[in-house]
Amino acid sequence: MVLLAAAVCTKAGKAIVSRQFVEMTRTRVEGLLAAFPKLMNTGKQHTFVETESVRYVYQPLEKLYMVLITTKNSNILEDLETLRLFSRVIPEYCRVLEESEISEHCFDLIFAFDEIVALGYRENVNLAQIRTFTEMDSHEEKVFRAVRETQEREAKAEMRRKAKELQQARRDAERAGKKTPGFGGFGSSGMSSGNSATVIQDTLIEPEKPKPAPAPVRASGPSKALKLGARGKEVDDFVDKLKSEGENIILPSTGKRPSEVSKALPAPVNTESVHLRVEEKITLTCGRDGGLQNMEILGMVTLRVADDKNGRIRIVLNNNDKKGVQLQTHPNVDKKLFTSESIIGLKNPDKSFPLNSDVGVLKWRLQTTDESLIPLTINCWPSESGTGCDVNIEYELQEDALELNDLVITIPIPSGVGAPVIGDLDGEYRHDSRRNVLEWCLPVVDVKNKTGSLEFSVAGQPNDFFPVTVSFVSKSNYCDMQVAKVTHVDGDAPVRFSTETSFVVDKYEIL
Repeated sequence: MVLLAAAVCTKAGKAIVSRQFVEMTRTRVEGLLAAFPKLMNTGKQHTFVETESVRYVYQPLEKLYMVLITTKNSNILEDLETLRLFSRVIPEYCRVLEESEISEHCFDLIFAFDEIVALGYRENVNLAQIRTFTEMDSHEEKVFRAVRETQEREAKAEMRRKAKELQQARRDAERAGKKTPGFGGFGSSGMSSGNSATVIQDTLIEPEKPKPAPAPVRASGPSKALKLGARGKEVDDFVDKLKSEGENIILPSTGKRPSEVSKALPAPVNTESVHLRVEEKITLTCGRDGGLQNMEILGMVTLRVADDKNGRIRIVLNNNDKKGVQLQTHPNVDKKLFTSESIIGLKNPDKSFPLNSDVGVLKWRLQTTDESLIPLTINCWPSESGTGCDVNIEYELQEDALELNDLVITIPIPSGVGAPVIGDLDGEYRHDSRRNVLEWCLPVVDVKNKTGSLEFSVAGQPNDFFPVTVSFVSKSNYCDMQVAKVTHVDGDAPVRFSTETSFVVDKYEIL
């Protein structure tokens, strides 16, 4: 097989995008495509037409044509197979098969065409490999950059904290007329302790997170690096400048305008000088025929003190857990006091918690295969029919105390079969033809609407609709750990404090 060119053209023969795999002039390509519609005016249905020099193998794409121009001695069966792959690639990059959409994504299509054919001969690739090759996504590069940025932020924060401590120490020494003392980190006795202060700070302080969108803190160290997707200040300034000039800006990552995105973000939390975050995340894997393969809940209480007057405090917890979680306090926290009275305090009551730093003081873990502990069950039933598959999917909230927000259940859809036909539906749905998924969206799921169902029909096999993935956020935690009050170490006087509670999904799959 020798493939001369691949093109997407209109029914009039106008080339929208064309990729030549052998040396051809633009005039030659435009002439071949302009002659193509005239050759089809025979009243017969074909998948190819021939001239004295070339063969056209084509497939209609609504108002357009996907055309391959080959030599006459090429293998027609291989040509047709290659044409099908080209036709499946186009919907991956274009949401609608229109001239304007094709022109907008022309370079993406050309890059994908180059992965299919090289020097006129087809490469042995499939659609998934083409997607991987064109994305050129490197997880290692993302991790490396995130680790470097996190280290830079932590170093700057540590520098500012040390500078404030030294400045305060000089002022105190000047008032008392004494020699300036040395200051170390939390849990260290002074500057003479060497690197011990830095080590303790690394194990104690979690990296700061933006307050408008709180996220769960991983219990293990490597998770500090996984902060991806944040837009830089330069990008924000550039977008603001474009808007001031009258441009209509749409964010490419979400397809929403900036005003709509800002409405979707949670409002900033009004925090006190003592602020606590109670965060949990869930990892769950369940079989499509029932049976919980694994469920893990990781939780953490993070403390932030903004006023040195409230540095020496104790935190009283209400531990109402009945599921059997494993609790672990920070090494600098008095474990006996916590075990006996559920109070978080330092081993040395004369010391203070660090200022303006996120301190993880308590974490817990629950791992189980007990199906009764699943917070939200998903039941997906694909049934083969004469035209494809009828899919029934339903959810049920098993934890009545939870209120799930922004629940999204994502079902894979076979590639190239078009949009599914929706039947009964609770909530809303979105069909993403580029990602080949159907997203079932419910803004709130609680005890008032603890069950719901979705029915749709589409071409495919039962295995095509797995794995089903779930995402949600909740302002109530799963293991029922609540901060009851905060008191001073001396005198047990109450301290004003604020709390944030979040329960989010790390991975939630039905395989």
